[in-house]
Amino acid sequence: RQSDHKKIFTMRAAAAALLPLLSRGFQLSPTSPLARVARSSSKLSMTIIDKPYGEWESPITSKAMTAGSVGLGGVHYCNGDIYWLEGRPQEAGRNVLCKYAPESADKSERNGVDVSPKESNVRTRVHEYGGGAIVFGKNEDEIYYSEFATQRLCHLLKDGTSRPITEEGDTYRFADGVVSDDGEVIYAIREDHTNPEPKNVVNEVVSINVKDGSMKVLATGNDFYSNPRVNGNQLAYITWNHPNMPWDATELRVLTLDSTSNKSSEHELIAGSDGDTSIIQPLFHPETGDLFYISDESGYYNIYRKGSDESILPMKEYDFGGASPGWQFGQQAYTFLNDGRLAAQYSKNGKSVLVVANVSDSSKVASDVVEFGSKDGLPMMFGGVHPGEGDDLYFLGGSPSTASSIYKWNLQSKGEASILACSSELSFDDDLISVPKLVEFPTTLGTAFGYYYAPKNGKYTCTTESAPPLLVKAHGGPTSCTGTSFNAGKQYWTSRGFAILDVDYGGSTGYGRDYRRRLRKSWGIVDIDDVCAGAEYLVKEGLADGDRLCIDGGSAGGYTTLGALAFRDVFKAGTSLYGIGDLTALAGDTHKFESRYLDGLVGQYPEEEDLYKERSPIESVDTLSCPILLLQGVEDKVVPPNQAEMMYNALLKKGIPTCLKLYEGEQHGFRKAENIQDAIDSELAFYGKVFGMDIPEAVELKVDNI
Repeated sequence: RQSDHKKIFTMRAAAAALLPLLSRGFQLSPTSPLARVARSSSKLSMTIIDKPYGEWESPITSKAMTAGSVGLGGVHYCNGDIYWLEGRPQEAGRNVLCKYAPESADKSERNGVDVSPKESNVRTRVHEYGGGAIVFGKNEDEIYYSEFATQRLCHLLKDGTSRPITEEGDTYRFADGVVSDDGEVIYAIREDHTNPEPKNVVNEVVSINVKDGSMKVLATGNDFYSNPRVNGNQLAYITWNHPNMPWDATELRVLTLDSTSNKSSEHELIAGSDGDTSIIQPLFHPETGDLFYISDESGYYNIYRKGSDESILPMKEYDFGGASPGWQFGQQAYTFLNDGRLAAQYSKNGKSVLVVANVSDSSKVASDVVEFGSKDGLPMMFGGVHPGEGDDLYFLGGSPSTASSIYKWNLQSKGEASILACSSELSFDDDLISVPKLVEFPTTLGTAFGYYYAPKNGKYTCTTESAPPLLVKAHGGPTSCTGTSFNAGKQYWTSRGFAILDVDYGGSTGYGRDYRRRLRKSWGIVDIDDVCAGAEYLVKEGLADGDRLCIDGGSAGGYTTLGALAFRDVFKAGTSLYGIGDLTALAGDTHKFESRYLDGLVGQYPEEEDLYKERSPIESVDTLSCPILLLQGVEDKVVPPNQAEMMYNALLKKGIPTCLKLYEGEQHGFRKAENIQDAIDSELAFYGKVFGMDIPEAVELKVDNI
């Protein structure tokens, strides 16, 4: 302690000595030791303001969140170049294919240049959630993508333009393609909307001639297909039928490309014969031709090789499927390196681990298994590893203080992974960033998990209140999970004096099959129990104010939010973002992919309609007694806007404080910068009105019945 005081005194003295020089215009290099002393002294002399929780001012504004921020994904290495996909809120959510070009005069702040045409939006609507919109061949002449406006598959040309290769019209949608070895054919998933009613939409595996766009159906007869992967004359794919979702029960089948039958029932069944196992992400080994895949038959998503019933890796009680397997196309939680070794990623104690192992021989299990993590220079969280030249690896990653970024890391030299492109220009001092803590708390089925973010802002403290208001977040899905990479949308709250609990309720991914299956027939029970139990646990621990508990969530998380407010008496306010209020309406009015999802989560419809009504918040308005904010996209096909409108009208009629905001041009999830900004600012203003907080620069918000 004595040395600390001495250090502080010395720093202040040094800074004081600098003031005469600075006043005469003397300039310091930002990286010089003297500049660091000046900055440190400034922080030390800063006055700490004592102000109630929730009323702190913060530089993490909604405009700052979107002004220089993009979504990053689809990292790919091709013939010496690194590509990625950017989702740009400032361009109405347009998705752009970019290439790493740090030496280019036209480079962006992320050191990339646009590759897809200026007017294009690289996005597919297969399953509505998309993914797998880009198809890479062996070189830059073989890049194809789905154009959002037309859903046509286009060939990207060297001059920056594109040529559609599939026929005009909005009948077909394409995703998850791979190019044949000779570059003449694309194998992809085709979704046929000739008859657009969900029950009549047809999904198949097809081949597409890149020159004339002619197509041939290779696999048909089942409700869904994904992951077509080719090796010579063999094509592997995943398929499943209603009412299953890809994390419930799927099959891995293989066909020969010269087969005379396109019926899936006549193709070789590799895995999933029991009808109760989820098989995902098949991949052929580039050298041996062995077929690998991920299966949850052991109780966890482990990696297997065709012909063996034993997991290839020894980490048998961890999930290798990725954060939210099955929701989007193009997911691949493992790959093969240039020397043939397997590289896979899993999460352990909230941190990502990279596993590298030899699988080139005929042994049942891998050899020379080595793990790498943050101690080796890798970021706290990462995934989607893609090999480059030699031992270079590229992937998407981040940490609580680093926004999602594209990293490069060398397997041999190790060292700190270098950031090639960052999703956000935001840069804040550490005293503004709340680092999440993994918490495990008791609930009805044992224990559940979540990440607790304490309020944090170096300019403020609060001595007048014993605990902060708590915002509980319920993730979407519901078969999904939360993450811990830097999220300005969470730090927005904590830097203003709110605490956050991001809950991985029962049914979440990443904790094994049994945990994931807790929601079977129990959606609207288990998830609600868990978000309530998490909030009450933090109140008991003195980490949250029991009189200022609020909850929000989007989509399925919006349903959990509305359910918690309707069926429990724990929260005092909530915000539903494109959430589900009426399960019966959702069962009869949603897209094909999720049209039977509720069979497993709730029960068969209409046979068990009474159960649907019992768990629908819209049917329990009489039990609602706290304010609710409803935020909804007008063009949402997953959760139609009539759900929010019905809930709003019911709340109005009962006299409960409420507000409904409808966003034009938005679908399921907000992509436009102005709407992202308005949504979070409106939520803050809403809680300010409900809890009587003096919110600095709060937006105008009309709340009915208040």
